[in-house]
Amino acid sequence: MSLMKTQPAWLILAIASGGCAAFNGVFAKLTTTELTTSWSAAIAAAFGLASSNKLVEYAIRGLFFALNLVFNAIMWGLFTRALTLASSTVRVSIINTSANFMVTAVLGALIFSEKLPGVWWLGAAMLCAGSVIIGMREEGETKAVVTGTGEAPLLDGNGEPFRDNDEDEGGERMELRDVANGREGESSDEDGVLK
Repeated sequence: MSLMKTQPAWLILAIASGGCAAFNGVFAKLTTTELTTSWSAAIAAAFGLASSNKLVEYAIRGLFFALNLVFNAIMWGLFTRALTLASSTVRVSIINTSANFMVTAVLGALIFSEKLPGVWWLGAAMLCAGSVIIGMREEGETKAVVTGTGEAPLLDGNGEPFRDNDEDEGGERMELRDVANGREGESSDEDGVLK
């Protein structure tokens, strides 16, 4: 069974958004760091150019800046889509931030040889634990069931989901505009005329 079938779509999108945010930060840093200078010198030497060729360095920095913009745009697209699919914006934000933290740690260690102190890992663990606690609290408070489409149900003024049919308790037809206009107790006939 595929991962998309077993997990809600918003969760996958929130994690992907956090990963793109981490790559966005990496490319932003590569635009200005001295590491890029050494990489551009190696690339210039591989093409038989002088290692101090500024054109190669500026081209590589320009590429990293463009990738920074691309990953930023992708991150925002995935994040806003996750927000529209999820029943809780808090959950999306926490999952996004947690994924961003973890991917940033891995990329920082792999690309920039960064060492993270124990306090950083403690903070990251507390962030993940907080995510679980908030998620559990929200699930306990939520009465409405999320449909299979990944979208939250339409709720009435009392926070209860709208019924599937258009009839009130007396079996008479009720229009959504009646509910929106505060006339929930009134019913309408087949032509939409209030009784």
